[in-house]
Amino acid sequence: MAVKSVALVAHDNKKQELIDWAKENRTRLAPLRLYATGTTGRLLRENLGREDLHSLLSGPLGGDQQIGAKIAEGEIDLLVFFWDPLEPQPHDPDIKALLRIAALWNIPVACNRATAEFILTSAYMTDDQHHPRKPDFSSYTGRNVP
Repeated sequence: MAVKSVALVAHDNKKQELIDWAKENRTRLAPLRLYATGTTGRLLRENLGREDLHSLLSGPLGGDQQIGAKIAEGEIDLLVFFWDPLEPQPHDPDIKALLRIAALWNIPVACNRATAEFILTSAYMTDDQHHPRKPDFSSYTGRNVP
């Protein structure tokens, strides 16, 4: 069975909510390859006991862009990004770029707990036969993109 990869990102005011969600879904997350940005990754590792969690840079230091690059390279199957709609973020262009690249590459995005629960419990999360359709950018680039 192919292991699905999930990127976990949370703004400061949403970190505890993501930690609580991850702890409640520890069993469902266990078979998945997890990536997270900076502090979120450290907190998840501490709370889940997941030493195999891939921790990247903090979001404002480039972690959001690292996740975006992994999406573009086909390494991420799901983005769980608990962002704070009430708090302006100094690195807002990076956040918009991450959400844009996820939409561009047809990657499901959960921006809140309810959506994360729907996606994580979907049969597609355990179905080896389901592969989201990757967009064809050949007319835009003039060449096939893998």
